Amino acid sequence: MHKQPSRSLSSEQGFTLTELLVSTAVLLIVTGTALGTFRDAMSMTDMATQFADANQNLRAGANQMIKDIMQAGRIIGPEGVPIPSGAGAQPVRRPGPPGTNLTFDVASTTNLPDITTGRNIGPNVNGQTTDMITIMTVDPFMPTVETPPTGATDPNEGTLDPAGGYVTLPANSLWLVGDQANDTPPVHVGDLVLFKNPRGMAVQTVTRMDGTHIYFDANDWFNFNQRNATQGTVMQIKDVQNTTSAWSEKTSLFRLMLVTYYVDATTTPTAPRLMRVVNNFTPQALAGVIEDLDFTFDLVDGVNNPVEIPELPYTDATAGVTYNANQIRKVNVRVGVRSESISRVTNDYVRNHISTSVDVRSLASVDRYV
Repeated sequence: MHKQPSRSLSSEQGFTLTELLVSTAVLLIVTGTALGTFRDAMSMTDMATQFADANQNLRAGANQMIKDIMQAGRIIGPEGVPIPSGAGAQPVRRPGPPGTNLTFDVASTTNLPDITTGRNIGPNVNGQTTDMITIMTVDPFMPTVETPPTGATDPNEGTLDPAGGYVTLPANSLWLVGDQANDTPPVHVGDLVLFKNPRGMAVQTVTRMDGTHIYFDANDWFNFNQRNATQGTVMQIKDVQNTTSAWSEKTSLFRLMLVTYYVDATTTPTAPRLMRVVNNFTPQALAGVIEDLDFTFDLVDGVNNPVEIPELPYTDATAGVTYNANQIRKVNVRVGVRSESISRVTNDYVRNHISTSVDVRSLASVDRYV
């Protein structure tokens, strides 16, 4: 009997080259698809982040600007405030972009309006000039100082210097010490003070202070303290216009805010910023990167009521009418921003614009009982 040879259960057969290539190709396709999906997701996330950043900058800057425009003319009224003028008076300076030397043009009215336009006087951004705007309003958080005092010890009463050079206040006046509990800071050097009584209004700049006085020395930055000018000074609203008699007519003092918006394309040329400056204090950057800042104005005269006027004063040759800034009732704002960096999806910046119209509360109100 013959013995059958044993068979081995092992096999040396493996994948063929074709099978290996096919499986590798499938793996590469699946991996490539996954990586492409991941890349697209990352790109979309990047674009969404860029858009969110640009939109947040735009929203923050626009909201603050809208609030300021709405408050223009508070306490003041549509007529604006007289400023020093006449023979020998120096121009009143206007805050603006770095390197500029601007003044308020009040030659036609001698009044500083609640809203001062600034068509195309801002810097050039991407081949397009930008606008400016200056808004005047009264600080709603600072109490009014009444002069002369009634005789009682009242921290909100004071005495005006006969020559208009300072006001004397109680040591506990909120103008001197502030109100920390209500987040009201004291008056600072560089603040503006509005004087108002039945004879009119005037503005002076705070130049120095001590424990009981706020001073308005000559040669302030704005040139508001020109008490020797023939028009528009604090001495023109005094009942007895000399430098020795006491002020006897009730005069109210308010902290005035002069708020200017412009584009700063100098400090960081590659990233222009929307700037807000109160009086002549340090400017605050509100948004970037700014590519567009435009203002137009809707006016009321009871007849034509022109809209979208770019600059005041404005003459309508057809109607034969000249309009001034005191007739502004609505401000149309257009602001454009772009992202800080280029999006990988579009290979370009992400851009966003906002256009809105703002009613000026203190200028739009109408006395229906007159």
